[in-house]
Amino acid sequence: MTAVHSVSDVTRYIKGLLSQDGALQHLMVRGEVSNFRTYPSGHCYFTLKDAASALKCVMFSSRVRHLRFQPVNGLQVVATGNITVYEKDGAYQLLVDTMMPEGTGSLALAFEQLKEKLQSEGLFESAHKQPLPRFPHRVGVVTSAAGAVLRDIYHVIGHRWPSAQIVLYPVQVQGTDSAKQVAAGIDFFNRRRKEQPVDVLIVGRGGGSMEDLWSFNEEIVVRAIYASQIPIISAVGHETDFTLADFVADVRAATPSQAAELAVPDRQELRRYIDSLSVRLAQIGRRQLQGKRLRLQAVMQSTALRAPQLLLAERRQRLDRASARLRQLLETAIQQRRHRLDMALGKLEMLSPVYVLRRGYGLIEHEGRIVASVKQIQPGDELVVTFKDGRITATAGDVLPPLQAKKRAASRKGAS
Repeated sequence: MTAVHSVSDVTRYIKGLLSQDGALQHLMVRGEVSNFRTYPSGHCYFTLKDAASALKCVMFSSRVRHLRFQPVNGLQVVATGNITVYEKDGAYQLLVDTMMPEGTGSLALAFEQLKEKLQSEGLFESAHKQPLPRFPHRVGVVTSAAGAVLRDIYHVIGHRWPSAQIVLYPVQVQGTDSAKQVAAGIDFFNRRRKEQPVDVLIVGRGGGSMEDLWSFNEEIVVRAIYASQIPIISAVGHETDFTLADFVADVRAATPSQAAELAVPDRQELRRYIDSLSVRLAQIGRRQLQGKRLRLQAVMQSTALRAPQLLLAERRQRLDRASARLRQLLETAIQQRRHRLDMALGKLEMLSPVYVLRRGYGLIEHEGRIVASVKQIQPGDELVVTFKDGRITATAGDVLPPLQAKKRAASRKGAS
């Protein structure tokens, strides 16, 4: 009788067959990445596909952390791993151990990906770069305690600017933890910049392959350099080597020796510069002294100093002329003021009541007040009339309106 098997038995059997088939172990598969997803666990799930087929893939976090680049959809890669069966779905998949981008190295791709990311955030912009101090007292160095790099820095700074103190923060410059150590060294100097300040930092190492220099391409190092409040000179590798640390640093040096030259001035060059300034200052002083001497000689030879009495006579003549001119101006001003005063007095006299009395008019008063209208007088009122040469008293008769007064005056004139 034929045995009946469960789905799990069949799936488990197929999985065992696949694991026993050496042809499907350590398999290298070329394809295009699609449906790439990273879960919170760190595991990555994606599909490799070509024009005809698709293959599900999984890469666990323990393998993902060794990737030098970030897989993205559409990227052509070569993945290495084992074909296995996921029993829950009964589907076969490639359990990926390693993965490399096709056509370019993983380091080169990782470099370009991170460079593009950091550049889009503005970490490489010149506006963030700090100027180097001109005369540093203390120079911080983040590099390996062993090797030629540190010796070169000591030699160059000691020769150029021996008064500068060098402070070393020793780190590993390649290997698993090297990037963290370099970032920690930069952070150390920044945290202690108030207690033990350094004026400038040199961060770097000697030459090597791209993998040897990779610590200075790690994001943790780049961001530490960007956040530094101390100016940083990057000195990684040789002149042809470029790392992301070079792009973010305030100044990039082609070699560690050049970094030391950039960090401190050259005392010999400064001495020559000071000597040249001294020569120029002496020349300027001599020219100015010669000019003053020539002016003094010209003054000494002038008529004023040879015959001071002539200069005094000239000044007296100027004073006499000025005095005469001042007297003319004063007389003219006084005449003008006198004329204006006479005109003002004439106008004032014409407005005076005395002037009116001289013309034959009289000034009428009633009870000590000047009478300006007939409305102020009642018949029988005692009046005082003032003329230019005396006063008379009078009694008011009838008070007539203006028209009747005119008619009466006219009739009296006709009767006479």
